[in-house]
Amino acid sequence: MTDLVVRALDASDADVFDALPDPLAAREAHRLTRHRPDWKRVALRDGAVVARGAWWGGPDDPEPVVLNWFDVAEGEEEAGAELLRTAPWRVDLELNLPDGWRGDPAARAAAETRRAAARAAGYEPLVERLLYRWTPACGLPERPGRLRFRAEPDDAVFFDALRRIHSATLDAHARRAVEEGGLDRAAQEELDFFHWCPSPRAWWQVASTPDGEPVGIHIPAHNPSGPCVAFIGVLPEHRGHGYAYDLLAECTHLLAGEGARFIAAATDRGNHPMAANFAKAGYPVVRERINFRPTGPAGS
Repeated sequence: MTDLVVRALDASDADVFDALPDPLAAREAHRLTRHRPDWKRVALRDGAVVARGAWWGGPDDPEPVVLNWFDVAEGEEEAGAELLRTAPWRVDLELNLPDGWRGDPAARAAAETRRAAARAAGYEPLVERLLYRWTPACGLPERPGRLRFRAEPDDAVFFDALRRIHSATLDAHARRAVEEGGLDRAAQEELDFFHWCPSPRAWWQVASTPDGEPVGIHIPAHNPSGPCVAFIGVLPEHRGHGYAYDLLAECTHLLAGEGARFIAAATDRGNHPMAANFAKAGYPVVRERINFRPTGPAGS
């Protein structure tokens, strides 16, 4: 093979990024996502793009928080790995895939090429996720009326609830945070994300039984790409009663009442109870995702 050239892009040549086939429909998935030209990198062989990556973060972030667009041409796994190894940012990687990609031979082959490149660059799979997108055409989910919801201005209330919720969680990202830094770190990471979202703090709500006993929390939000269900959590002692659905229904109603024309959401594939609640609330699966995390030095 001829020598590989890996380089960054800028505003003057950002269109080079588009010169690669898109078998996983990533462009459609990211139609509302704004990627900075200087956070895009490509690998070229004989002047042709054979791998590309677009890192993403909020408009005020000094560095990207995730790599959420990564494509590799067939047979160019090493080029994709080199693009990742030489990048100045070592952050989590999201491989976004069509729903049902395993049943599509072309999509499956493309996914395996990207997975091989990521592994060669020192990334390992963390979790598979289901991505949802509610629209008004789905209809508003029925509110069961079992809980009372209120805004709560004190972050300490949410911090305490998050510690309790993450003490027994199915969420892989939260479990990683607990393993690496304990419950305080896991709770603080969630709070930091909620504050990072450019949406009103007043939307955060605590749910209680009619006699005032706290049951859980829900966080309707806008991330930089639009409205989303940022968090649904039931306290451990109240699980088994289907309250996560009540929280999700209320979250959906609040965002719809604020004019949302769509609501994005996600859950781990293995979190079957939450996936069932999204289905019950009328949220269709629109994409799938494999989350990777960097492990040690690149290529290790």
